[in-house]
Amino acid sequence: MVRSSSLLHYYSQRRVASSLRGFFFIPTTLALFTSLFILFHIYSTSNLFTHYSTHFKSSSPFFTTPSTPTPHFVPFFHNNASDSAKSPTFQLGYDLRSQSQRGLPLPPRFSSKGEFENNNDLFHDRDIFMEDYKEMNRSLKIYVYPHRTDDPFANVLLPVESEPGGNYASESYFKKVLMKSHFITKDPTEANLFFLPFSIARLRHDRRVGVRGIQDFIRDYIQNISHKYPYWNRTGGADHFYVACHSIGRSAMDKAPDVKFNAIQVVCSSSYFLTGYIAHKDTCLPQIWPRKGNPPNLVSSKRKRLAFFAGGVNSPVRVKLLETWKNDSEIFVHHGRLKTPYADELLGSKFCLHVKGFEVNTARIGDSLYYGCVPVIIANYYDLPFADVLNWKSFSVVVTTLDIPLLKKILKDIINSNKYMMLQSNVMKARKHFQWHSPPLDFDAFYMVVYELWLRRSSIRNSLGDSLRV
Repeated sequence: MVRSSSLLHYYSQRRVASSLRGFFFIPTTLALFTSLFILFHIYSTSNLFTHYSTHFKSSSPFFTTPSTPTPHFVPFFHNNASDSAKSPTFQLGYDLRSQSQRGLPLPPRFSSKGEFENNNDLFHDRDIFMEDYKEMNRSLKIYVYPHRTDDPFANVLLPVESEPGGNYASESYFKKVLMKSHFITKDPTEANLFFLPFSIARLRHDRRVGVRGIQDFIRDYIQNISHKYPYWNRTGGADHFYVACHSIGRSAMDKAPDVKFNAIQVVCSSSYFLTGYIAHKDTCLPQIWPRKGNPPNLVSSKRKRLAFFAGGVNSPVRVKLLETWKNDSEIFVHHGRLKTPYADELLGSKFCLHVKGFEVNTARIGDSLYYGCVPVIIANYYDLPFADVLNWKSFSVVVTTLDIPLLKKILKDIINSNKYMMLQSNVMKARKHFQWHSPPLDFDAFYMVVYELWLRRSSIRNSLGDSLRV
């Protein structure tokens, strides 16, 4: 009996000890796997463990390339769209047209002809772009909702007469040039796209509306056109688009969810991190400060400084940049007013830093390209302008915010590996795509934005039918 009790006590103790070991083993195992996952994430996204030459060749999380078919957008309907207006033919699908860059199921390093490619070309596929570009100019038609000059909000809905200028000029420039272009049609039945012509920048400064009233204005405007015209209701707005450059535009649609989730948003604040921005549906409007002609000494400029940045310290990213490099002799990081001309600093630098401020976008990419300086983009989740077309690896450097302490090493590795000359050469080729002209010039910013819209048009046309012609 004593022996049985001893055995029972012994095995009971073993079971307790075993259960205790199991109790501590589970969280320890979870902690180990979590640590390994974190280390793998840092290893795969940072230069802390790798040389930049490897990082330069890897795919970047900051912009997309057209390597997979793009699904068509399923419209999200609200009560303002009647049941009869919901077309059963507008559905989820894949656009497999051979001439479209967005639906191109090609291996990332091979051209449409099966030829091996590197990252030196300015375009993902120049031949496809040129073919698409010709077709766009031949066939694309855009209908603009009409408004009279005596409309109470004509200042918001009609294009400006004067030459657009300033930090948010891209919005006004696009509308001004579009309204006089061959893409405009007065026949909505032949339109591929419908333009919502309100100006977010002008609403912001209109005393009748202001920042607080923009959401109500947009909501009322959509309700108005959806009751007055049949075009919005037939797709829930999926073939409509608007243009905005000021960051207030991202919250302007909060009371009009159909616009945010269905319509094509052409915005400067194009961040993957924002819930209201959908990269395959929306597109980036480049923020460009308009300039005329070419700067003096563009080709012959002696670029002695390694890198340059000047601007307000209005984000944690810029604070980190300033703290890390403020006293460096090769990377010039300045906060406040410059003592030398801004243009001279850009012309005298090999690399010019585009660093996230309040938003991912600033005019510094356009500034860099205009002055022939290789842009260095330090703005996580930035959906870069014309990323469906242009190969950003060929004329810029994308650096994660985590790698700011390694910035000098990254840039010097590029120079030492002779990649800088390739980047700078492509910068000179890319410049024309980031300039506004009135009237527009082939392949300038206007045509490139229109091309992005053309790629996003629906391939399943919803015919208005004979009922709308009665």
